[in-house]
Amino acid sequence: WSDADRQLRARVALMHRLEPEAGWPDLSDAALQAGLADWLGPYLPGLRRLDDLADGRLRTALSSLLDHAQTRRLDAELPREITVNGRARAIDYAADTPVLAVRLQDLFGQHDTPRLAGGRLALVLHLLSPAGRPLAVTADLAGFWRGAYTEVRKQMRGRYPKHPWPEDPLAAVPPAPRRREP
Repeated sequence: WSDADRQLRARVALMHRLEPEAGWPDLSDAALQAGLADWLGPYLPGLRRLDDLADGRLRTALSSLLDHAQTRRLDAELPREITVNGRARAIDYAADTPVLAVRLQDLFGQHDTPRLAGGRLALVLHLLSPAGRPLAVTADLAGFWRGAYTEVRKQMRGRYPKHPWPEDPLAAVPPAPRRREP
């Protein structure tokens, strides 16, 4: 499985847990193996090696198990990415609760934890230093700003003096997104 395949399977499994009555397909290993010929069979003609599935055919085969309405709902309720401070950030669905890794400064001014599935599910935030190292993990951004941020701010101001560490992160504006080198 590619990472994109695993993420698709995890997103569908999460929707299945959130809405067990909605008819989301079971994409577990056992279910896929039991129906292998049904879901993968139509995509095998013309293949010579297993590596030929790496061109996206496997994900196409998995996606075919969803109808059009389910695909649209999956993308709306559990998107692959979320925009934070003007940049798209991938959401990792591999854990039981979806995770968003983001620089702490990119969340300045944001009061609440981003939520998915129509507000039913808070993201777990992996708050990163300017160097991309983990500083904190929380599913309660408001609580983090009120509590642990003070200690993180004390430690990081000396280590990253060129980056903002305001006393009131809710009143602060996130720094402009950094440009990526081509």
